[in-house]
This record gives sequence, C-alpha cells and structure tokens, in this order.
Amino acid sequence: MRVFELGRSVPVQRDLGNVAMPFLRDLYDITGKTVNLAVLDKGEIVYVEKLEASGSPTATRPGGRLPLHCTALGKAMLAFSPPCVSDETIRAGLNSVTERSITSVAVFRRELAAVRTSRLAFDREELVPGLFCIATPIFDGEGILAGAISVSSLGSILGAEKLGPALLTIAMALSRELGASSGHDRPRPPKTLPRREAYVV
Repeated sequence: MRVFELGRSVPVQRDLGNVAMPFLRDLYDITGKTVNLAVLDKGEIVYVEKLEASGSPTATRPGGRLPLHCTALGKAMLAFSPPCVSDETIRAGLNSVTERSITSVAVFRRELAAVRTSRLAFDREELVPGLFCIATPIFDGEGILAGAISVSSLGSILGAEKLGPALLTIAMALSRELGASSGHDRPRPPKTLPRREAYVV
C-alpha cells in the first residue's frame, strides 16, 4: 500500500513542479535567494523543488521532509488546511529544533491566525540558526490549497520581510496558472470563512 501511495503521488508532485518551475526561476532571479516549493503530506512538508542560492545553508533537498511547526512553508500550509491538521500537529508536540522554535500552543495558534490574515508565514531561525524564511500558500483552480513557496534569507528577519511583495505576486501568478492548467480561469478570490472552512479561499 505504501508503494502504491508513493506511485500515485509522484505524478501529482511532478506536474506541480513542472508548472511551478518558471515561476520559481522568476522568484529566484528577482530575489537572488534560495527558493522552495513544498506540499503537505502526512503531518510533514515534502520539498518538491528547490533553487539554491550560493552560500545558503541547506536544510533539505527535493523529496526531503521537515516538521510543519518550525518551517515557514509548514505554517503557510497549516494556516489554510482543515483545523484538524493543525490540531494534530499540536497533539504530536511542538518540539524545539532550535532555541527559537515555537513550543507554546497559544503562540503557535496566534501565528497561524496572522498567516491567514497576511498570507505570509515566517521562520525566524526556528529550523536553522541564522536562517530566516518567508512563505506563502498557493492554490489550485478551485481555490484549494495546493502547496506553498518560500524564499530563504540569511542575516535578519528584515531581509526576509522585504521579499514579501515579490513572493505574494509570484504566488498569485502561479495559482492562476494552476487554475488555467486545471481548466479554470483562475483561483477563487480570498474571502472570509468560518474557522472550519479556513482552508478554502
């Protein structure tokens, strides 16, 4: 069954990576920083594509997995997933990876609420000391979460925050392309939803 699951998931991830790659390259050219594309799978993030900047510390590679709670990509996807997904992440334990990892449930829930408002999630040295990351979700033609993209920056959180406008622009363009490739003109526009429907935009 596990082999079957892997076999079924590979084409989906490959197709997503193929559609996303031109947008990732644009984001890489604009920022000069490491760019990532990831999806959510069984309580972890799975890296689909990675364009790595010179001198940037590598946390993982395409196909690699990392925890949701201490990565910007994970927070971006958790914020727009069914509440049961974030609840399960919390039940599994907000383990400390670095001294800056969020381990408080209350603080973590506030962080996800902020992501739902701004569509920007941050990793402030929570995974790798000295590495800051900013991420945003991407959606398919039905407005359902498809994954997330991120940009990593060394030095300070201000460097990552400055990348927000470029990241949001590329994410919106990529979401529109995902909608076009699935036979829809574009993803549905954002709207305010009840908590249990927060994963639909």
